[in-house]
Amino acid sequence: MKRTIVSISTIIALTLPAFAFASTWNIDPEHSNVEFKVRHLMVSNVKGHFDKYSGTVNIDDKDITKSKVEVNIDTNSINSNVQKRDEHLRSADFFDVAKYPAMTFVSKKVAKAGQDKLKVTGDLTLHGVTKEVVLDVAGPSKESKDPWGNLRKGATATTKINRKDFGLTWNKALETGGVVVGDEVAITLEIEMIRK
Repeated sequence: MKRTIVSISTIIALTLPAFAFASTWNIDPEHSNVEFKVRHLMVSNVKGHFDKYSGTVNIDDKDITKSKVEVNIDTNSINSNVQKRDEHLRSADFFDVAKYPAMTFVSKKVAKAGQDKLKVTGDLTLHGVTKEVVLDVAGPSKESKDPWGNLRKGATATTKINRKDFGLTWNKALETGGVVVGDEVAITLEIEMIRK
């Protein structure tokens, strides 16, 4: 019996170091922003954001490259501050939210890219299509304790995608040349996280 107890204790002791440096952080939607920017009429950029999203970041404090990220965004929550445009973006011409109510990002690889910078490679699933994208990340910051005792970290992630790669192909040609909506979409995530 004593040998069994010793063996179990030894196994637990050996496995603990693998988890001792890991911490789980939840994205705080009240202090974060998921924003996009796209060219409009070939003359200006239109910005918008999503109001509803959630995500988890598992940070390996010993080896940041072993960290993992998962984000889920409610496509119906798109908000470009113009109701008629948002209704069009929710339609089958664009996000088709009735059929594809969410877009997701799941990381596959994290690599260091300089001082306090990372490249996070993962699968973005949007409009029923999954493509690999790379996020350029500044952070995560050092943890800070808020007045209520919660530990927080922050990070900024950016990337660019071609919307046509995800089946978002609606457009109209302009008489003066060009099209109504550009193909390249710039995405920025300003993220604040709370330690779970």
